[in-house]
Amino acid sequence: MLQIKAIILQPENPFKWASGWNSPIYCDNRKTLSYPEVRNYIRQSISLMIKSHYKGANIIAGVATAGIPHGVLVAEELGLPFIYVRSEAKKHGKKNQIEGHFEEGQSVILVEDLISSGKSSIEVVKVLRSKNLNVKGVVSIFTYGFQNAIDNFDKENCKYISLSDYNSLLEEAIKSQYIKEDDLSILKEWRINPSNWKR
Repeated sequence: MLQIKAIILQPENPFKWASGWNSPIYCDNRKTLSYPEVRNYIRQSISLMIKSHYKGANIIAGVATAGIPHGVLVAEELGLPFIYVRSEAKKHGKKNQIEGHFEEGQSVILVEDLISSGKSSIEVVKVLRSKNLNVKGVVSIFTYGFQNAIDNFDKENCKYISLSDYNSLLEEAIKSQYIKEDDLSILKEWRINPSNWKR
């Protein structure tokens, strides 16, 4: 992500997240799709994580929209069917919220691009469970590792794992001189209480 500049740091001009939080960092995992080597690495790595952490999955599911392309790639790698879940049911046609074929009782792995608070992922987990699907866990490319995300997943009794996390990102960013020491202090400060952070 650092090599392809999918991580953007703007401590002096923070981003506004959909949650309303101000953030000095933006993680644009969609950009990984434009780089075949990175895309393939993510596909293979997530597939290996699923094989080692979640045995017996029948289906891979993606979260619309950012989880769909990586979910499809992982499903292809594992030779499994793919479905995806909208944030809400369509207002027309068949009015589906889950797209694709599935059967009750099947085991699902949910693929996300990143996890911040975990709320959007948990909402999708609830939708899948409402259709009597067994959600074995969630896999993401990146997580910020916020405590409220950990609490949200624990509350729903749902496991989740990620290829990379915030602390690892900062370590690599310093090593590669992607960020300065001054940036590091701001990023660590934000990480402690992101919902109330202001610059």
